[in-house]
Amino acid sequence: MMYQKKRKYDGNDSRAMGLKRHQPYPMEASLYGAPAPGGMNMMYPAGPFGYSNQASLFPAVRLRGLPFDCSEVDVVDFLQGLDLIDILFVHNGGRFTGEAYCLLAYPVQVDFALQRNRQNIGRRYIEVFRCKREDYYTAIAQEVSSGKIGGSSPRRNAPPPKPKPSADGPKDDHAVHTGVLRMRGLPFSATKEEIMDFFREFELTENRIHLVLNRDGRPSGEAFVEFENAEESKAAMKNDRMTLGSRYIELFASQLKEMDEAISRERH
Repeated sequence: MMYQKKRKYDGNDSRAMGLKRHQPYPMEASLYGAPAPGGMNMMYPAGPFGYSNQASLFPAVRLRGLPFDCSEVDVVDFLQGLDLIDILFVHNGGRFTGEAYCLLAYPVQVDFALQRNRQNIGRRYIEVFRCKREDYYTAIAQEVSSGKIGGSSPRRNAPPPKPKPSADGPKDDHAVHTGVLRMRGLPFSATKEEIMDFFREFELTENRIHLVLNRDGRPSGEAFVEFENAEESKAAMKNDRMTLGSRYIELFASQLKEMDEAISRERH
């Protein structure tokens, strides 16, 4: 659990902190919950047809898997059409965790926010979860107590995390780059055009992209990419664990010999 060993703040003090944060984010006209002329809330109409059961729910969601350079604008765009009151980015040890709490204006909007589950911000797919009141206020108090006043955007605060270790060994800045990268985890339907778009910041041509087939002649989920030089292949490693379609892509420094061997195996 994210806050397993830390004190929980669910009293009046943490809620007072939360109330100071609440200010609607500027966005397009709300699709769900804008008040009707005269101030009547159309999402919770008065009378026997009012949604009293929804009003008792806490109107917040937790996002997980956010890019580590994510901004408030990215979250507003991701939840476009919903009324955002607060966005709280969560840190641990001074680093952004990839999670955020989003407070909404109306409880029923939680269901609409959950429909965005596994949609993308950039190349990262985002998970959306329901959120308890005490989790939101605890997160606020912990951000304040850690010195991250306001739980602000990681784009202004935190360096990127260290890459996770892989079955192929650790990835670090000391890996030997020769201008060739191996891609793993590709969708079986991936095309060379999609790989070129994945590395859109670099000048690539189709003849520098080699999709690897298995012994049955079917896509293996791997590919080799030849860059102009070693500096470019090293720079392209920033795309490690970004997504192509809905798949996380792993990148590894490789060599022409490994690439040639993989291509020759599919011919036998």
